[in-house]
Amino acid sequence: MSGAHEDAARTLRAAISRGDMPPGLRLVEADLVEQLGVSRGSVRLAIDVLVAERLVERFPNKGARVRVVSLEEAVEITECRMPLEALLARKAAERVTGAEADRLRAHLHTMAGAVDSGDVLKYGELIQQLHGMVGEAARHAVAADLVGKLQAQLVRHQFRLSLRPGRARVSLGELTELVAAITDRDPDRADAAAVAHFRSVIAALSEPHPDPGGPA
Repeated sequence: MSGAHEDAARTLRAAISRGDMPPGLRLVEADLVEQLGVSRGSVRLAIDVLVAERLVERFPNKGARVRVVSLEEAVEITECRMPLEALLARKAAERVTGAEADRLRAHLHTMAGAVDSGDVLKYGELIQQLHGMVGEAARHAVAADLVGKLQAQLVRHQFRLSLRPGRARVSLGELTELVAAITDRDPDRADAAAVAHFRSVIAALSEPHPDPGGPA
């Protein structure tokens, strides 16, 4: 039972993190049983796990839904994420292998192509993948796990932020410096680059701006 509900929770967490299950989406147990191929008990336990992680919320007599994160909370979550990402960047700079450095550079090139072509949806996905690659290179399981749980709550706000004119180009410059610092194996510079990037994200989130749309 434990393995089934953990697998179900992992699948749902990934779907929320990708934005496939948007904030406010109602989670119907019968549908999830069919979709995930597990028992109703496993689905309920998986939802309990995600409630504890603040990705899902339950309502009396109304079931569960993917939790809606306010802009103010998104800023607070990003403030918590910033030092963890800085730690991962530092560790990645200390531990990155040659093959991992090559993959980071290649991924950055793909990101630049997405920005040049104006494909902000793809660029948003590539940013998430980049942070995952940094986490893998860092080999710091606790920090990476905590970042993953925080990241999943921010999908809606990150997507909307990526739609703002010029934001992707700014972000790309910041992440280019992050990758350069890691692949140059400079921990202090990598730490500083991660902090600078997330301070920029916080500042952008905090700016008054018309909602460009995107998933609710």
